[in-house]
Amino acid sequence: MAFEHEKRTARAILAAIEDAQLNTANTWHLIEDADPTLVYFLFAWLRARYPASHPASDGVLGRLGALVTEFPAAARLAKKGEKDSLVPWFEEGHSYRDYSNQEFVELIVDKLES
Repeated sequence: MAFEHEKRTARAILAAIEDAQLNTANTWHLIEDADPTLVYFLFAWLRARYPASHPASDGVLGRLGALVTEFPAAARLAKKGEKDSLVPWFEEGHSYRDYSNQEFVELIVDKLES
């Protein structure tokens, strides 16, 4: 299947933040070489999928906050990715909440790599 490495990396980043599978340093090592637009999309998906009303939001958003606090370059990378033309394409025609993590990774990585 096309772009499997990128998809595995994206899924690993989400798992690291959603399920605390990695510490912040190891999560940063996954992110530091990732496409900035992918990083933006992953962070935006996490924020949308874990609103304050979600029972896991404290943990997930707490890990995301710890990541960008300990590694501010992660936030800068996401900010850079926010400027990509794919962001309005997605955000004007789709909802982050409509996609599972698997579906979201498939869609975004395929779109980024096409």
